[in-house]
Amino acid sequence: MNLFGTDGSWTLFLDRDGVINVRKMGGYILNPSEFLFLPNVPEAIAHFSKIFKYVFVVTNQQGIGKKLMSESNLLEIHAYMGEAVEKAGGKITASYYAPELKQDESPLRKPGPGMALQAKADYPDVDFSRAVMVGDTDSDILFGKNLGMKTVRIRTEEPIGIEADYTVSNLYELIELWKK
Repeated sequence: MNLFGTDGSWTLFLDRDGVINVRKMGGYILNPSEFLFLPNVPEAIAHFSKIFKYVFVVTNQQGIGKKLMSESNLLEIHAYMGEAVEKAGGKITASYYAPELKQDESPLRKPGPGMALQAKADYPDVDFSRAVMVGDTDSDILFGKNLGMKTVRIRTEEPIGIEADYTVSNLYELIELWKK
């Protein structure tokens, strides 16, 4: 038995900051040395890599739009993240990001569907009704719900305005819930 009745055809979408790594409140992760994994996350993603067909990271990164970092800085961070997950025995299929500013109201930025639509264009067998979105903010949960995904919230100090299907403290706790 597993949560949501998933099988090997399902897709996992993960927000980055606050889910995979420590979120820098009021700031941005600008290089790999500032990217600190939350406890047991590489191992948790390795576990989910065995359950899900695809594991995608979807992240709003307006630090690029604000010119605080470059696209190549972000790609370095994502390469570092992917290598650590691979060392733990897992795989992130692809990482998608929205560099636009919040006020630009780009459909690429969550809760807009742009990053999910990019993933589906790259991997046409992705079925949003057979997908789970894990995030720590209302925009993450709304992103998943708007596309018909199951949703899981990682509890943070962020206020909750939109309820997810499940709420857990971290990805490792989600594994435990999955096993029940």
